[in-house]
Amino acid sequence: RLLGDVAGLDVLDLCAAPGGKTAQLAAAGAKLTAVDRSPARLERLQQNLSRLGLSADTVVAKAEEFRQSMSFDAVLLDAPCSATGIVRRNPDIPHLKRPEDIASLKSLQAKMLDNAVTLVRPGGLLVYCTCSLEPEEGEEQIEALLGRNNSLARVLIKPPEIGGAGHLITPKGDLRTLPCHVLGPAVGLDGFFAARLRRL
Repeated sequence: RLLGDVAGLDVLDLCAAPGGKTAQLAAAGAKLTAVDRSPARLERLQQNLSRLGLSADTVVAKAEEFRQSMSFDAVLLDAPCSATGIVRRNPDIPHLKRPEDIASLKSLQAKMLDNAVTLVRPGGLLVYCTCSLEPEEGEEQIEALLGRNNSLARVLIKPPEIGGAGHLITPKGDLRTLPCHVLGPAVGLDGFFAARLRRL
């Protein structure tokens, strides 16, 4: 939704496997390139697309290193993260993650973001998201990116784009959900962060 109408657009899905978002973008009419570092996970993505009657070009590559001669109208980076936002569905996460993992992931996410920017054509959109509660992997990551790259501008997320749930939008215009939030009849949400940027 945050990428808008993608019909006919060249869209890049970084860290794409197993392919849920890839399938949604393909179903919306995007000309899609899906990148993932794992051949096995990309094979699963291709199986899912085939089952759904959808298609995408797939590339085995690391998101922080992927290069392409063309640039894209839109890039989606659903980055690897600590996954602290989904602890209620995965209660082993606090026992598997260590504080130093946050610093390592933060560094990797920054490299992925810097590379993703180079893949967006001027006027195009970059959406960055994580299922993390940690500001280092969300809000602080975007502030740092904007601080080191003046070719980007934040595109504010508006309530109609997220089902009218304006209380989930931060003062700076990003999406931030927390386990304490209520959405309709649902009490408690997964922790999630998303920001949308335009390449100038």
